[in-house]
Amino acid sequence: MSFEFHQLADGFAVSPQLQLVDVSAAAAAGFKSLIINRPDFELESHQPTSEAMMAAAQQAGLTVRYQPVVSGSITMENVQEFKQLLAELPTPILAYCRSGTRCANLFQYAQQS
Repeated sequence: MSFEFHQLADGFAVSPQLQLVDVSAAAAAGFKSLIINRPDFELESHQPTSEAMMAAAQQAGLTVRYQPVVSGSITMENVQEFKQLLAELPTPILAYCRSGTRCANLFQYAQQS
């Protein structure tokens, strides 16, 4: 597998920054949905844009949502939107950001809200 992910719960995992080639590997690993929590151009100008990642995800047959969340500034609105995505997207879901921590925090907060 060309990418790493961490299973946090049945049907949900997080990953550090994915590249375009990782999207088809995620689909091959059985994921049905992808949540992009990293804003475009955050710290690194060479990260793939959400638009490119969404196109790759759709081509790989994944349901995809772009929910940019600023690192270190998770709001209650972010948590509620994330919780809604968890409820409506096909599982298993893979969420990614720069390191995976932001997605893990969103997941934890969504479980508590």
